[in-house]
Amino acid sequence: MNKQKIAALLAGALAATGLAVMVPTASTAASACAAPYSASQVYTGGASASYNGHNWNAKWWTQGETPSTGGSGVWSDQGACGGGGDPSPSPTGTGTPQSCDHPVWVAGTQYTTGAVVKYAPNGQYYIATHDNPGYDPTISTWYWSPYTCTGGGSSPTPTSPTTPNPGGFVVSEAQFNQMFPNRNPFYTYSGLVTALSAYPAFANSGSDTVKRQEAAAFLANINHETGGLVYVVEQNTSNYPHYCDASQPYGCPAGQAAYYGRGPIQLSWNFNYKAAGDALGIDLLHNPNLVQTDAAVAWKTGIWYWMTQNGPGTMTPHNAMVNSAGFGETIRSINGSLECNGGNPAQVQSRVNAYTTFTSILGVPTGSNLSC
Repeated sequence: MNKQKIAALLAGALAATGLAVMVPTASTAASACAAPYSASQVYTGGASASYNGHNWNAKWWTQGETPSTGGSGVWSDQGACGGGGDPSPSPTGTGTPQSCDHPVWVAGTQYTTGAVVKYAPNGQYYIATHDNPGYDPTISTWYWSPYTCTGGGSSPTPTSPTTPNPGGFVVSEAQFNQMFPNRNPFYTYSGLVTALSAYPAFANSGSDTVKRQEAAAFLANINHETGGLVYVVEQNTSNYPHYCDASQPYGCPAGQAAYYGRGPIQLSWNFNYKAAGDALGIDLLHNPNLVQTDAAVAWKTGIWYWMTQNGPGTMTPHNAMVNSAGFGETIRSINGSLECNGGNPAQVQSRVNAYTTFTSILGVPTGSNLSC
């Protein structure tokens, strides 16, 4: 007779005598408490801390904001905890260091929560605090946090190249400098190359000619948007308070005047900061200033628009160049409602002139359909 039947018969016998029956139940021990919360410590997205008998995870960068289910909502309650700290490494890198036998991070690879990778550019290790499709660990702090490990093991060589763009960017640094001789030092070439990891297909689809034409088209449009990569932020400050659509459920947490145009394609409005941030794995809704303080983030927002947004056009600028719709269609997708169909021919010509110059520098023909 198995144990379950014996227990059932015993319980029945005890019940018949009128004695109380204690039915054994499985107990679930509370999770071990993370390191205690400290108001002076900086916590990045995914970092853990314990407070008032509960473990908490930070949703984004924070300092001095006490864990609470109300208020700013920076902290996510992970439930009750008890006992000492968890000996396994936590997202913040606390606990007993483990062996550094982890694969090299590869852009575009799907990672699940808990995955640990080595980031080749700086040699550091990171743990995925949320599932993500290969976001950059040094930029996407909501999805990744530093991870501590020691010695042992060598990281396997990834099957995919670890460079942001498998073929390397089709524009050399010398050509980039030739295109933008008076650029703002903020717009670094290294930042642009780093940003390529966000969308590996950018300037990397089709023939070598198409790749160079797309790079020239992107750079020509941002040349126009930023005055030759001179302006990092929108110059008309009177517009700043108008870029907050408070009717959105998430509102404007960084402030009503915080969502002005920034970066190479002048990202503006709270809903665009949220959309770009969600796509890139960066909390731009709460930290819009990253677009004017981190060159790689700024470049990524420009590439995000180029690769994913139709704007007032009928296709993304990327698709326009890859599918031979022509440079004119990229103008339509960026500012066609104001410039195309005779709206502002001088502005259109400015973009076309830059595109013609840049394709010449890259040694490729302009193709057809230059205007809109």
